[in-house]
Amino acid sequence: MSALTDRLDQIKAEGRSALIGYLPVGYPTVERSIRAMEVMVEAGVDIVEVGMPYSDPVLDGPTIQLAAEAALGNGTRVADAFPAVAAVVAAGAPAVVMSYYNPMLQYGLDRFSEELAAVGGSGVITPDLTPDTGHDWTVAAQANGLDQIYLVAPSSTAERLHLTAHATSGFVYAASIMGVTGERASVGDVAERLVADTRAAGAPRVCVGLGVTTGVHAAKVAAYADGVIVGSALVRCLIDNDDEEAALAALRVKVAELAAGVRGNA
Repeated sequence: MSALTDRLDQIKAEGRSALIGYLPVGYPTVERSIRAMEVMVEAGVDIVEVGMPYSDPVLDGPTIQLAAEAALGNGTRVADAFPAVAAVVAAGAPAVVMSYYNPMLQYGLDRFSEELAAVGGSGVITPDLTPDTGHDWTVAAQANGLDQIYLVAPSSTAERLHLTAHATSGFVYAASIMGVTGERASVGDVAERLVADTRAAGAPRVCVGLGVTTGVHAAKVAAYADGVIVGSALVRCLIDNDDEEAALAALRVKVAELAAGVRGNA
């Protein structure tokens, strides 16, 4: 068990779904991104995804791409994720890193996993890595007690769901739609079936992301998933407000709306 699984199980015992919030480290600066993550926890996010900016983010839509490009342009590097994780943990929430595989590989899988574990990180979501190609990462992660979090999609076969469910620890990340991250007007019904099928394949915890934008969306997903993952709607708060205090105020409002949704008060 990890801090991540402990928190998810605790929240499930409370009769609700977890709110999982994503922000990329380094946008608009490393220091301001860390403060924003702390504010998310203060405002009601249960678990934080610390995003690792990458030059070829195949899963990310325009909002997160914009923030990631700016972060890279500001000189953000892999090592900047570790103080962000430490700050989130100190604020009282489990932290996982969301990273494409190449930055981790270039940094060194053993080095990366050791440094992440040292600052209290719980695991890594790897959107472009699958269990059957992730042996080296699995070895490094397990050696340091980190969860390996893989994705399933509406197109995943029964065989793929079974493989992913049994190779994943922490939670399985269920993509609610085929496509990239982003804010949307609604969350499709296919996600509920995907969660049910993933659980039937053996996954004890399934969290849903992609397209969750409002408290109403969050409430809908919370009715059947162990966690509701929100990224672009939170990043938008920072993009739309150059002033730091205004950005943090907008972030608090959006998190409060989403938190009310997962707690049944939307």
